[in-house]
Order: sequence, then structure tokens, then C-alpha cells
Amino acid sequence: MDLTGVGAVADLAKSVVSRIWPDKTQQEQAEIAAALTVIQGQIDANKVEAASTNVFVSGWRPFIGWVCGLACAWNWIGLPVFKAGLATAGMILAVAPADLTQMLPLLLGMLGLGSLRTVEKINGVAAK
Repeated sequence: MDLTGVGAVADLAKSVVSRIWPDKTQQEQAEIAAALTVIQGQIDANKVEAASTNVFVSGWRPFIGWVCGLACAWNWIGLPVFKAGLATAGMILAVAPADLTQMLPLLLGMLGLGSLRTVEKINGVAAK
């Protein structure tokens, strides 16, 4: 009995089945690999930016950190003190605190409060 024909039919059936019902794990692995490639590219770009001596290239992260920090300080310390001083002087000024819903996620991400900094420290790759 010739089994080469049976093997060819089995391969054809496997090919048809995989086209109709693709293997989800292979598709997910391909998507993960693509995402990791993008992430690694961003990490490499971050390293190049951080090593730059140009303040406009390497200094934007510290700048954003300082802006967020100053905005938080103004919102929670400066504004209440300012309003209390005005109230003491007999002037009432209706100044609402800043809306921090867009700024806090940025600041918290920069501070590493998303557990990434902890993971770096556990793995021994955190900067001292």
C-alpha cells in the first residue's frame, strides 16, 4: 500500500483546517513578538536620547518632571496659601485648583509608580 498519497492528503487537510481555524497561540506569539520589537526600539531610542549632551534632547524628561512637580506643589500648597493670604487681606478670589486628571498619570508613570521601578530594582538593573 502506498502511504505517500495519504501523507499528502493529510498535509492538505491540515493546511485547509489551519486556514479556516488558525492557531490562536501562533497568532498571539506573532503579535507579542511585534509588540516587543516596538518596545525594544523605543528603549533603544530612549538610551540614545539620555546619552545626548544636548539639553533639548536629553532634558525633556526632567523638564516634564519639574513642570508636573511644580504644578502639584502649586495645586496643593501654593494655591491654598495664596487664597488664605488673600482672605486674610480681606480679598476673596475664586480660583479653582488645576485639573490634574491628565497630568497625574504622566507624573506617576515618570516616577515609576507603575511597579516598573520595583521590577528594575529586583532584577538589579536600576540606576543607583
